[in-house]
Amino acid sequence: MGTFHADVVIENHVDRSKSTRVAKMLVDTGSEYTWIPTTTLTKIGVTREKKDIRFTMANGEIITRSVGFAILAVGPAFTIDEVVFAEP
Repeated sequence: MGTFHADVVIENHVDRSKSTRVAKMLVDTGSEYTWIPTTTLTKIGVTREKKDIRFTMANGEIITRSVGFAILAVGPAFTIDEVVFAEP
């Protein structure tokens, strides 16, 4: 497990014409979810599909966030992923 940075294109999985590019996005190979700022997901029309999902943070704090679906692409490789609506 490790981390690295990549330029990622995030697309709305329903309307692929709605997308945004995130330069040097932090990638954690051990993470189960992809955390993306709420403002970024809202801008491309990603909707909240699962609400009030509980997450335990590294410091032990338990938080709740919404989760949606988006297509993530790095170069020619892409996949659909569950994305967390991250807050500051």
